[in-house]
Amino acid sequence: MYVCVCACCVSLEYLCTLLRALSFVVIHSSFLLKFHLFNMVSEEHLVPAKLPLVKLEVEQAFNCLSKQEKLYAHHLSRACWAGGKICLHQMNHDAARIFELFITLFSAKTVEQVKSAAALSDEDWLNFINYPALFFGNFGNYLSFGDSKFVPRLDKDKFKHAVLAVASNDADATLRSKLTTLLGQTLEAIYSCETNERGLAVDGKGVSGYYSAGITTDQINLVQEFCQQTGLSVLNTRLFVTSEKPLALELRLASVEPREPKTHEFKGASITVTYGDHSAILKEVVAHLQQALKHAANDHQRVMIAKYIETFTTGDIEAFKDSQRAWIKDVGPVVELNMGFVETYRDPIGVRAEYDGFVAMVNKETSKKFATLVQEAEAFLALLPWGKDLEKDRFMRPDFTALEVLGYAGNGIPAGINIPNFDDIRQTEGFKNVSMSNVLSANLAPDGEPISFIAADEQDMFQDLVSHAFEVQVGLHELLGHGSGKLLMKGADGKFNFDVDKVKLPAFTCWEAGVPKNGGNCAVTKFYGPGDTYDSKFPVFGSSFEECRAEAVGLVLCVNPTVLSIFGYPGATADAVHDISYINWLSMARAGIRALEFWTPENNQWRQAHMQARFALMRAMVNAGEGLLTIDESKLAEHQITIKLDRSKILSVGLPAIRNFLLRIMIYRATADYEAGKAMYSDITSVTEPFLRLREAVLKNKKPRKDFVQAQTTCEGDDVKLNVFPATPEGMVESFVLRFRQ
Repeated sequence: MYVCVCACCVSLEYLCTLLRALSFVVIHSSFLLKFHLFNMVSEEHLVPAKLPLVKLEVEQAFNCLSKQEKLYAHHLSRACWAGGKICLHQMNHDAARIFELFITLFSAKTVEQVKSAAALSDEDWLNFINYPALFFGNFGNYLSFGDSKFVPRLDKDKFKHAVLAVASNDADATLRSKLTTLLGQTLEAIYSCETNERGLAVDGKGVSGYYSAGITTDQINLVQEFCQQTGLSVLNTRLFVTSEKPLALELRLASVEPREPKTHEFKGASITVTYGDHSAILKEVVAHLQQALKHAANDHQRVMIAKYIETFTTGDIEAFKDSQRAWIKDVGPVVELNMGFVETYRDPIGVRAEYDGFVAMVNKETSKKFATLVQEAEAFLALLPWGKDLEKDRFMRPDFTALEVLGYAGNGIPAGINIPNFDDIRQTEGFKNVSMSNVLSANLAPDGEPISFIAADEQDMFQDLVSHAFEVQVGLHELLGHGSGKLLMKGADGKFNFDVDKVKLPAFTCWEAGVPKNGGNCAVTKFYGPGDTYDSKFPVFGSSFEECRAEAVGLVLCVNPTVLSIFGYPGATADAVHDISYINWLSMARAGIRALEFWTPENNQWRQAHMQARFALMRAMVNAGEGLLTIDESKLAEHQITIKLDRSKILSVGLPAIRNFLLRIMIYRATADYEAGKAMYSDITSVTEPFLRLREAVLKNKKPRKDFVQAQTTCEGDDVKLNVFPATPEGMVESFVLRFRQ
């Protein structure tokens, strides 16, 4: 703004008034500019004003352990949490330094001392402490469920002041110097929320700690092809471009021990394989595992831990597979453990695995339901739509237990797990299922507020039964979803794991493959070759595709009266939909609508595998027609929508539609038909009208996901103590400081 004033033409009083006005304009404009810059970050990327934190209850289960079991659990927990720091490096290239900033700050001063020194208003303090609390709860600055970046709901200068105020005197000069350095390295990264930083992606569309900045999908695929040809697993790797012209890449494998780097020439590029990524972290993990080994209960546990130590020391994935073989043989342990590079959800390409680790105690009472489900599994598998040709030759009854989680180190705690993910083990040696009981009960506890998108006359029923329905869904999802199905393979010896002459596929696959029909069915023309895995054949969308298959199995089988009886709901009939089954279908439909929150219109990508899967199933219900699932948009202008599921049509319309959709997924998965699977899944998960116009209402109604404040064990001699913390931002911070105090 320019103002021209001629002094000779105005009185002194007028001039003073004008100067006061100018001063107000300058100050007010400065405030508006700061306000505008702060609010350039949309609400969905700001830390919630109130974090929904939940205490993960575990005292009762832990207190039932013997002295030896407590020592075993303690050292395993320490190993898991130590390895959790790897997640920071896998998420992005700033998270580890941000983590160090907050551990340094709150190790040097208590939360109360930081609060006193910062001297912020109550609102500003809450906005400050919420950021490290959310950061710790998600083990990084991107949400563990949705991969969306979050930034503080606090002015940057106030944030900086709060960090440095604790070291304002000479005695704290060293602390102030370290905090100043860390702030200089992280402050911009904490607050920056450019379009290409808001999610996890490659090709310049997002960030990822698995890859160097600017890496392309073509470069990643080139290394993937090299690894498949050489038999090198990429699960525990990260990939960095070291030169563009000529193209040179470094593939870093996680291990304690370094090795002599080895460079390979492949299709015009130099690929150097190095070992020793995350070496210092894994060395700490191994040290805790060596202590846990002294307290193992049996030989299976001793072999498992020894193989963990070997794989973390050498980086050998075959040793990790051996640890999983020992794990599935350890049936019904009192203290359960799994750890390592397991799930590929957060790799934008879907082939590199995130580190996680958990320690838990078995809930024997709840586990009885799952044991009965396992005993009846073969009968339920026969009800799935693909028949015995696409089912495992022999169903190896797995251990299926309900667990009370003591500690889960990773980017989020799942409700259930079916592992190992190695199909050669899962199909011929077995697997385990676990349901996280204390996670389920804490996550689904009603908060007294209306459930979005559910009709008013169904609110009470939904709130009363949704946790019970979800327990049924998780059990079916893990055991009979992930635990079912066969991959058709041709081995290195040229032999098939199926009868090539007898196995026929439904007619629709013939038309899609361009092959003439043969008696209504067609021969298998696609399959997995030597060295192929599901993840390698189904990159990017494969995790979601498999989650969709498992969720669909849950929908199909939850209407079965025998299944419901096992879970404690007797009296169901084959020709009527039980309340639990209805709420499960309704909950899935609602989840499909809520999934729009996890779709990014800027780059037309899904940010969460499970939610993309649930959107697909909701679309399948809508596509079934005949009024099975409708969406009331009459109050869309008020950001209100209501889903209406016709209960009377679930068996006659919904079930056939979901069975047909499930069959297609299974066939594409079994036959490694990536192109057909991608075409179908891309179509049903594309967000077009009318769903595009619903997204704003979904965003307006979204609630932040609950984060868990977990207990932490400490040990003096042979005395293990369980430390618990309140479900507050301060409690979350204090729990992490106890785990990682410097």
